[in-house]
Amino acid sequence: MVAGSISAAKNNLVSSEMYATLPETVEYDQSIKMPYITTIYKEYTKRCFLAGAMDFDDLLMKTNVLFRNHPEILDKYQRIFGYILVDEYQDTNHSQYMIIKKLSAKHNNICVVGDDAQSIYSFRGARIENILNFQKDYPDHKVFKLEQNYRSTQTIVDAANSIIAKNKRQIRKNVFSEKEVGTLIKVMSAITDNEEGYLVSNEIIDTRMREHFMFSDYAILYRTNAQSRIFEEALRKRNIPYRIYGGLSFYQRKEIKDLLAYFRMVINPKDNEAFKRVINYPARGIGQTSLTKLEQFASENNICIWEFATNIPLLLGEFNKGTAAKIHEFTRLIEAFREKLEPLSAFELATEIATGTEIMKDLYKDQTPEGVSRYENIQELLNGIQEFSISAKEEGTPNQLNNYMEDVALLTDQDSEKEEDNDRVTLMTIHSAKGLEFKNVFIVGVEENLFPSSQMGQKTLEDFEEERRLFYVALTRAEQHAYISFARQRYKWGKLEFCNKSRFIDEIDPQYLNMPVEKDPNFYSDSSDLPFSAPKPRPQNSQIPGFKTISPNQPDMFQKLNKLREAKKEIDAFEYSNPEEIQAGMLVEHQRFGRGKVLQMEGNVPDIKATVFFQNAGKKQLLLKFAKLRIIS
Repeated sequence: MVAGSISAAKNNLVSSEMYATLPETVEYDQSIKMPYITTIYKEYTKRCFLAGAMDFDDLLMKTNVLFRNHPEILDKYQRIFGYILVDEYQDTNHSQYMIIKKLSAKHNNICVVGDDAQSIYSFRGARIENILNFQKDYPDHKVFKLEQNYRSTQTIVDAANSIIAKNKRQIRKNVFSEKEVGTLIKVMSAITDNEEGYLVSNEIIDTRMREHFMFSDYAILYRTNAQSRIFEEALRKRNIPYRIYGGLSFYQRKEIKDLLAYFRMVINPKDNEAFKRVINYPARGIGQTSLTKLEQFASENNICIWEFATNIPLLLGEFNKGTAAKIHEFTRLIEAFREKLEPLSAFELATEIATGTEIMKDLYKDQTPEGVSRYENIQELLNGIQEFSISAKEEGTPNQLNNYMEDVALLTDQDSEKEEDNDRVTLMTIHSAKGLEFKNVFIVGVEENLFPSSQMGQKTLEDFEEERRLFYVALTRAEQHAYISFARQRYKWGKLEFCNKSRFIDEIDPQYLNMPVEKDPNFYSDSSDLPFSAPKPRPQNSQIPGFKTISPNQPDMFQKLNKLREAKKEIDAFEYSNPEEIQAGMLVEHQRFGRGKVLQMEGNVPDIKATVFFQNAGKKQLLLKFAKLRIIS
């Protein structure tokens, strides 16, 4: 609920004469016997909606205007609403705050319920100041703190307390749990974002079998919608059913389907459905009437739309010169991309299509939270295509756009599964998770510039504190087990970049964490076995030895410098072995897939191919001249 600005035209719709039509009595909802405040708009909102001038935020704004300009109406409703109760008060915006303050001014009988530690909707206009300043607004207040958490284990509650305590602007509470102590929060470090997906899916399979959980007992929470791709693909490859809560599967999102339709057109221009989807997106001035005419003519002459659209004489015979020129320009664009199908990799061509069609430009113009999310989704799709291109090259298989589309078709074959199957892992953004609970919760992508987000403008203290509250909300969704994961490398615009784990991990009291340890290169003897570790019980009054923290107050300059040094050390330390020295049975390391065991070698120099079983990426066939493996032992 966000208060929006109202144009002068809208203001003029509401005249003083209209107020005379307001009802003298208040209507009641017979089911709850509670007067609706919106009845003060019975006639006036009806007229405004019919004129297309009103939406919900307008209702809030106009209520304030009504109370300000007509004190007699305000007095009437102050008398009606002698007692006011507001739930989720920390999520109210300024317009709602003013309405509540005006209505309660006569009697001062107001009760608000809320938790400032869960104020996470500032991007929708919510103001945490409303609940923080309540005691100043109403000096005769009484505060009742409901501090017992009935959901989570003591470890999860204590860990959440330790991080939210870092916020300066808050109403101090001593939240506690009387449930079992529970296991430590497991922190998982992945080499890449792709490996992070495998780590999470492996953990789900392991704990489900060991502790007899349902798939529906698990939730994967991420900071941005675009992150779902990695986990959707990892879950599908392990045959783990899932659902996207409050949204669509990654490959079902409009912007993704639009770009994939362009890919289909470039591969097969006779695809009529793809043609109809993209011919006027982004807008080219080819309207529905022209598209209908194209369809009808093609159908009547038993040809595909593309054949008609590329026939200049036919076009000029059916359309005026302006429309024919626009259609011709579109077909030339597709033909230009088709010429690059062979020489370019899937990522190179996909990037050209995304920019050349101006899809990226069109999405970038929308700077609303929803627009930014759509833009990030396209970025994540390109990241996935780059990952496919590199992996295919290392495996010695084709890495062109048509090969990628075949791969995507295999990944999305579960989209038709029946929705009534409720035993699924839940994937959602942390904002969507507020108010929900799960036995096992994975908080993923907990890295600097991702969580806390890099989309926070100037990154003020208030911004960081809201991001910390968001992390607090995520952690307290867990009932029994909580997991935190991060990747040391992540694709951004098709480039593998180094990442640092989030400051939020360092801010949790280390006694509540099961931190990752360096893996033993001899961690398994049989390549068919995946190593799993059971959750460790929480130690009582102990510290994890060797744990180091980085001060969140460290100057940005030094943090960036340290990040560059760490990245350089990691790059310099990774020395590739001569492919001719690699033999079956050896333990090797790959910069993206991690450590694995060579199962089989085949071929001759320089086209030696190795079959390697990686701990978290499974079995891979790699062309050694591209894969660049390092021998461990």
